[in-house]
Amino acid sequence: MTTAKRDTYTPETLLSVAVQVFIERGYDGTSMEHLSKAAGISKSSIYHHVSGKEELLRRAVSRALDELFGILDEEHARVGTAAERLEYVVRRMVEVLMAELPYVTLLLRVRGNTGTERWALERRREFDHRVAALLKDAAAEGDVRADVEVRLATRLVFGMINSIVEWYRPDGPDGPDGRAGAGEPEVVDAVARLVFGGLRKAS
Repeated sequence: MTTAKRDTYTPETLLSVAVQVFIERGYDGTSMEHLSKAAGISKSSIYHHVSGKEELLRRAVSRALDELFGILDEEHARVGTAAERLEYVVRRMVEVLMAELPYVTLLLRVRGNTGTERWALERRREFDHRVAALLKDAAAEGDVRADVEVRLATRLVFGMINSIVEWYRPDGPDGPDGRAGAGEPEVVDAVARLVFGGLRKAS
């Protein structure tokens, strides 16, 4: 378990440690005692900065959600054909997932057992719907194949992207868990080729 040094403790350190503990133990299986031991500080020190573990969860999933929703406001997500915008969004989703790997991993694992988790799930659905709308528009414009149902295609695309959290490690195949690794550009390009090689209408 990741442990922060007491002399380098900051609210950001606490959040980073909390995310790792939530991922390792599950949110429901994490107590304030677990968090204080992992951060190397007392429980009272944690309560000085946050009201409890649910506030830490909300801050963590908000970070992931803010990054994802921010993609939709970027120029290339708003300008061009629907297919061009969709490809840009898919590429950026992969980039954000890898850049914010622990936070997105936690977001993908919330189950709706608390108010914060239900809020996060609703925000995720909103994001998914906005990306699905791009795919629907691309189909309407005739730039993607019409023989794959839009909702099914959307689920498959999200399934491919979200599965990256299960195997991608920035330190590569020689990392501590021994799982496969690849460079970020390589992963982004591979996802884009697989998604759009299958979705685009044959010329």
